[in-house]
Amino acid sequence: MRKRTQAREFALQILYKIDITKDGCTESLSEFWSNAEKKTDGQMKEFTERLVKGVMGHVADIDSQISKYAQNWQLKRMAVVDRNILRLGCFELLYCEDVPPKVSINEAIDLAKKYSGLEAGKFVNGILDKIKSSKN
Repeated sequence: MRKRTQAREFALQILYKIDITKDGCTESLSEFWSNAEKKTDGQMKEFTERLVKGVMGHVADIDSQISKYAQNWQLKRMAVVDRNILRLGCFELLYCEDVPPKVSINEAIDLAKKYSGLEAGKFVNGILDKIKSSKN
């Protein structure tokens, strides 16, 4: 598995925990790294933390964007994993100029297919594609 793909999976796990427990970002990151069973290198850890801190630092704007394009879906009623995959993808689309939009969307779709239901990939793709189109 590529380092950035693995970092996105780590970020999703941390964001999920924050969403469920309402713990702080710093505390959750620290706890995750102290309990991490997989070996990580500096780049992977740095990208994971960039994603988690970025999402949490812009969560109000990100949630607003998701809500704007998630027709007939309230953010609070979405599955926790789907909501956090969308947050992660949206953060990359809006704030990570070094990541091509196509990569951000494809990685989010892959996360949805792996960690959510059968239709989650289409759901994530539809919303993130609308966010990408509105950015352009």
